[in-house]
Amino acid sequence: MHKGYAGTGSALLLAACAAYAAAATAQDDAHTMIAPKDIQWGPAPPTLPKGAKIAVLQGDPGKDGPFVIRLMTPGPYRVAPHWHSRDEQLTVISGTFYLGLGDTVDMKKAKALPAGGFHYLPAKAHHYAYSKARTIVQVSGTGPFDINYLNPADDPQKKM
Repeated sequence: MHKGYAGTGSALLLAACAAYAAAATAQDDAHTMIAPKDIQWGPAPPTLPKGAKIAVLQGDPGKDGPFVIRLMTPGPYRVAPHWHSRDEQLTVISGTFYLGLGDTVDMKKAKALPAGGFHYLPAKAHHYAYSKARTIVQVSGTGPFDINYLNPADDPQKKM
């Protein structure tokens, strides 16, 4: 299985995250403030389907330690069933983000989280996500962040 930051293609992923982490204001300071207009967006790492953008607000998701990122999805956008090695917290900033638990996508069972919605996901929980329109979510946790697709054929890096 693909290990996100630690597996095949990790150099590209780490380079992308490092670039965004370096651009975030006061990464190692105890106090960070970033106005919405100053958020620096770039292409999402290759472990996510094309079309999304990412901004690292704090920390480095590729390293051990706390991080905060934002993910901007176009509509429609889908992330196939996967799991993460560590817990994560997700807050919907704008739009609606759909999350479902399990090994297969079942759009009828996914829960719609509108702006302001929150989701705590324990490590290794199998889940999938999608958006129907442009959506921004904020993800925080302790790195290194990874994505492990249940079906290796769903890994976007395998489709390059």
